[in-house]
Amino acid sequence: MNRRTFRDIHGILLLDKPLGLSSNQALQTARRLVGAAKGGHTGSLDPLASGLLPLCFGEATKIAGWLLGSRKAYEAEVRLGVTTTTADLEGDVVETKAVPELDDATVEAALAPLRGHIVQIPPAYSAIKQDGVPLYVRARRGEAVDVPAREVDVYRLEVLGREGDTVRLLVECGSGTYVRSLAVDFGANLGCGAHLTGLRRTWVEPFMAPAMITLDQLREAAETGPDPLDACVLPVEAGLSHIPRVELDPAQSRVLGFGQPVPLTGVAAGRCGVWGADGRLMALGEVGESGILKVLRGFNLPTE
Repeated sequence: MNRRTFRDIHGILLLDKPLGLSSNQALQTARRLVGAAKGGHTGSLDPLASGLLPLCFGEATKIAGWLLGSRKAYEAEVRLGVTTTTADLEGDVVETKAVPELDDATVEAALAPLRGHIVQIPPAYSAIKQDGVPLYVRARRGEAVDVPAREVDVYRLEVLGREGDTVRLLVECGSGTYVRSLAVDFGANLGCGAHLTGLRRTWVEPFMAPAMITLDQLREAAETGPDPLDACVLPVEAGLSHIPRVELDPAQSRVLGFGQPVPLTGVAAGRCGVWGADGRLMALGEVGESGILKVLRGFNLPTE
């Protein structure tokens, strides 16, 4: 296969992002290997983080922003007693303190305030923008960075294991949550400080048990041809599997096809995937309390 030949590919690739690559570098490498003309990812992973990075190609890019807000899960490794400028391994050491003697009750008391709907201060070295400039750019310039607090949701925060001054955590959280900040706050609650030393994303809703594909597997498939590559890509509707499915009749399909709202009966309010009478996915839609279906994002998928 000519890797410089780009095709109209529509679907989602569940990439196992390796350590050392930014999310955009991983996206562009995978896009070239697959040969997708258009691609985007559904939320960045730091270069020092690995794991699930859903990549959207073609028409699937229309739901990339929506998937960005999905619930996510991580396995995090936290080193206690050392605070760094970036809250992870990349930063310079700011302070070192003795780690107190830990038991299950002490650890649980430090984790408990970090669960639920909480207020969190993101790291100064983050991609959050102020006046169009990422905070990490300002921080690297040596500028004083005033990071605004934000409300986030932490659904689960549990200990997976402890060894010496290192604690492994399971984190399930909502969009916008910084695991680095959870590590910092955990260390602060213990009175010794902490930083993140490892992070792996294990799932992103609706891909709760993902069969991830590595870049090496993509390279191997690329040597064989387009069919093995296409087999690595899930259909667009895989990204809508966790919301209700609405199937339209021919008349309703025509109305929706013209971009007009469609009255429905017996359908619960909320977001839904919309299929036309021909069996094709037509849109990501939303049904209002009055039963009116409106298009949030329309799809123009080719016929098979």
